Amino acid sequence: MKIYVLGAGAWGTALALSAARVPDRHRVTLWARDRAQAEALQRDRCNARYLPGIGLPAGLRIASGSLSSLALEIAQQDLLVVASPMAGLREMLTQLRATAVPVVWLCKGFEAERDDNFGLLGHEVQAQVAPALQAGVLSGPSFAQEVALGKPTALVAASAFAPVRDAMVAAFHNRNLRVYANDDVVGVEVGGAVKNVLAIATGLCDGLQLGLNARAALITRGLTEMSRLGLALDAKAETFMGLSGLGDLVLTATGDLSRNRRVGLALAQGKTLQQAVAELGHVAEGVYCARTVLQRSRSLDVDMPITECVVELLDGRIQPAHAVALLMGREPGTEVAQS
Repeated sequence: MKIYVLGAGAWGTALALSAARVPDRHRVTLWARDRAQAEALQRDRCNARYLPGIGLPAGLRIASGSLSSLALEIAQQDLLVVASPMAGLREMLTQLRATAVPVVWLCKGFEAERDDNFGLLGHEVQAQVAPALQAGVLSGPSFAQEVALGKPTALVAASAFAPVRDAMVAAFHNRNLRVYANDDVVGVEVGGAVKNVLAIATGLCDGLQLGLNARAALITRGLTEMSRLGLALDAKAETFMGLSGLGDLVLTATGDLSRNRRVGLALAQGKTLQQAVAELGHVAEGVYCARTVLQRSRSLDVDMPITECVVELLDGRIQPAHAVALLMGREPGTEVAQS
């Protein structure tokens, strides 16, 4: 199977590396936008910036150059994987809109608000700029470093098109990486987006040393918020109890490798948002999509108090301790009706 991964960040590199470890089944190319980075990857056989110390398989090809100059090569692939941040998805899908090759993306989040609409999920961006694509999303609880090291991981391949789901499973399912198919693209994308916001809240909770009881309550009520928004967007309820819902939330909210969790921890220590993001050195999608999650929820009349507190905190309108007080000071209610 011929697989082209467009984006040489941590996650794109990790998946390309994982698939390339099965050379008898796959021919994998990792494309880097920056030519200097591509040259370094080829020379060092390691992505020193994003996955230091993890070697690239000998069979993993490295490419660079404009997508238009690679059009013939791209057209001969069996699967195209867009491994850009959410902010770059629209541009990438626009460039790929005429391809007949299945296209999937890895980014999790809502696009930033635009003049003509609220921030959109990945499938909504695709519907605007490349509606003819046979497309989908690969998501689930996964840290790039662990996938690159070959540690056991389970992912979800979501698409409305069975051939696209089948292509993702064929490309990435191996002895260390289990891939489950799902046709609920909306639910999978909502889970992947909202869990990043909730991970910031959980990092804040842990940074303030509020205890394990508080963490469990926050994650559980966060799952309720996630599900509530998803159902309002016509997702399936059962998706949120699976890998891309509960699974991804637990990993991102509690794992030490979580960038979004680390933002919450830094804010609890009194650091500014700018300091927290600068220390990461990488994108923390929850910082950029929290406001959009809140905007979408309000437009649908969906109550998301944890998300609202995170946005207030990120915007500097409240302090960490005040965020906790706001949540704990809410009026009592039934578990299923109110957070």
